[in-house]
Amino acid sequence: MTNQQGMWIIGYGSLIFKPPPHVAFKVTGYLKGFIRRFWQSSIDHRGTPDFPGRVVTLLSLEDLRSHDRFHDSLHMYELKNNNVIVDVPKKIHDLGPDDLRVYGVAYYIAPEHVEEVKEYLDVREQNGYTSHKVPFHILDIEKNHAYEKFKDEISQNDEGYYIESMIYIGTIENEAFVGPESLEDTASVIKKSISVLEIII
Repeated sequence: MTNQQGMWIIGYGSLIFKPPPHVAFKVTGYLKGFIRRFWQSSIDHRGTPDFPGRVVTLLSLEDLRSHDRFHDSLHMYELKNNNVIVDVPKKIHDLGPDDLRVYGVAYYIAPEHVEEVKEYLDVREQNGYTSHKVPFHILDIEKNHAYEKFKDEISQNDEGYYIESMIYIGTIENEAFVGPESLEDTASVIKKSISVLEIII
């Protein structure tokens, strides 16, 4: 999150492949207690008002426990601990944060660029996304060449190293949230979608 040292921003979808500007360095890692799904509609970057596209968002363990309609998707498709696709061998209410992981990256933005990058992200991550603060667990921290630059900012517990980071999520309450649909339906929408930006260009 923003402080005197700058800002960390998490990428779990398009930000992985198209980072924000002014990235000083990045680390890889994961979030606990979330699943990743293409259940957010898009009427700008990945679609139009007449034909909304699909973009990725996260669902929290709390969301999964509270809404039965999400359960089938979790049990059918979830990736556990970066292994092959498996059926989760627990009932939904027996799952803990460690059972659900979303892998991604965290980018560090230097203090002098924080406001500019926040403005950029607020535009890029519009159409239902809101910013949140979550812990991001870092992988292979000692192997990262930039470790010495940010080691004073990270925290450590019995499970390892983590940083408090900003993240954009399309929560299940936002009007652009689609919810469960078959992989075939989602793929069909993505294949046919044209963004507003493409039409303008």
